[in-house]
Amino acid sequence: MISTRPTAEPRQTRSPGERLAGVFAFWGWRVVAAGAVSQMLISGMVMHAYTHYSVLLRAEFGWSTTLIAIGFAMNRLESGLLGPVQGWMVDRFGPRAVMRVGAVILWAGLLAFSTLQNAFQFFAYFLLMALGASLAGFLTVVTAVVGWFERRRSTALALAQAGYPLGGIVVPIVVLSLTEFGWRATAFGSAWIVLVAVLALAQVMHGDPATVGQEVDGGTPPDDGGAAALERRLHDVGGPERDFTLGEAVRTRAFWMLNLGHATALLVVGSTMAHLSIYLTEEQGFSLTMAGFLGTALMLTQLVGQMGGGWLGDRYSKQRLVTLAMGGHLVGMVLFTFASAPWMIWAFVPFHGLAWGVRGPLLQAIRADYFGTSSFGRIMGWSSMIMMLGTMSGPIVVGVLRDATGTYTLGFGVVTALASLAIGFFLLAGRPQVPERAGPAVASGSELAGRG
Repeated sequence: MISTRPTAEPRQTRSPGERLAGVFAFWGWRVVAAGAVSQMLISGMVMHAYTHYSVLLRAEFGWSTTLIAIGFAMNRLESGLLGPVQGWMVDRFGPRAVMRVGAVILWAGLLAFSTLQNAFQFFAYFLLMALGASLAGFLTVVTAVVGWFERRRSTALALAQAGYPLGGIVVPIVVLSLTEFGWRATAFGSAWIVLVAVLALAQVMHGDPATVGQEVDGGTPPDDGGAAALERRLHDVGGPERDFTLGEAVRTRAFWMLNLGHATALLVVGSTMAHLSIYLTEEQGFSLTMAGFLGTALMLTQLVGQMGGGWLGDRYSKQRLVTLAMGGHLVGMVLFTFASAPWMIWAFVPFHGLAWGVRGPLLQAIRADYFGTSSFGRIMGWSSMIMMLGTMSGPIVVGVLRDATGTYTLGFGVVTALASLAIGFFLLAGRPQVPERAGPAVASGSELAGRG
């Protein structure tokens, strides 16, 4: 008897290249990849490199650790003050335009930095670099990414922000250039690398799925073109069931608890970033090269934390995860502050790095979960003004106390004690109630179109 059942077609296996092409068919993953690479270059050549430049600047100009710390703090101050304007710019003109402007400004700042001769020029040129790095970096990338994802938002943010710790891979190359060619030649070369690379990556940074005929999380819209997809987004975003305006977000307890917790956590991050190489070379007996390797190990550990935190954040309570991560920060800082042997410094790396990695992207994901995405740029911009208090004040407090006492112990101890407050802030940062309003606060068509 001959069977009439249809014969099952053989299952086709796709090659790795075909699977990768399938993933990148959704433009959101292209945005994630471009954001990660741009942050890797900027963080490796500017932010992480700062502590290594500072060792050579102190040797050449005889500047105090307080002056070096003020330079770092001014960078954070500018980023914080710029935040509200930058958030509005990204929401209004789109991340591509803002990233392009940032790349050009950062290029000009690095070129100027390579020629500096005094402290006034140091502050002026570093502020110019900070302006460009801010516009081309974190807030712009994060705002672009959250508009593309909802179900896998934590994972997407973790991957995009992986560029920051991946910058640690660039640091040994920067340190090698600093020792072989000097800090001026290194800054000059970095300027051109950043300009060409970031301008190219900016082409990918569409801020809204509708602009390329796609939908959030990779859903495929009907065959009605990008205009209809954009029209759907105009009615979907800002609905009373999810999206807060900036004014509504500011009036919630969650907004303030998240930002105060983030600011106190950044006391630790800012202080260690600004003073790491000086502390290791002048008080712990490390060479500049070994300090660079430890910095790279810290960034790689942060990367592991981000990947794990992104996966966990899509499955478990983000609020509890960031609270636990803050405990890891504090354990690491106790080891770092009171280190009496090299193993204590190296033990600091996994505690601090993993906690930093887990906490960072989850706090951005929580904000998007709590407040929605239509005003995310503005909300993050104003949040950055509060967050800057940690990254700005931490390095200065530590620098002043180090110059006054001749050791980093008191300064790092004070910062650790203050940062412990973050645990309480995060515990109080529960999801806010949906705002009551007469109608949906929908973003304008020109604003959504601009985000492309």
